Amino acid sequence: MPLVDIQLIEGVFSTAQKKEMIQKVTDAMVEIEGEAMRGVTWVRVQELRSGEWGIGGKGLTTEDVRALRG
Repeated sequence: MPLVDIQLIEGVFSTAQKKEMIQKVTDAMVEIEGEAMRGVTWVRVQELRSGEWGIGGKGLTTEDVRALRG
């Protein structure tokens, strides 16, 4: 039973976008492991508070990610 974790900074993606992530990641896993595994494929979306995720020695904020997305 696969478990896929998606970790995001809070406030960047909408509820609809997170639902789409769950659906598409599930579909990708099922494509590899077979349709019989759909019901036992877990996808968790976890959000971290702005500034609690670091890259390059600097805390990454919601605003930083929004700027990266354009």
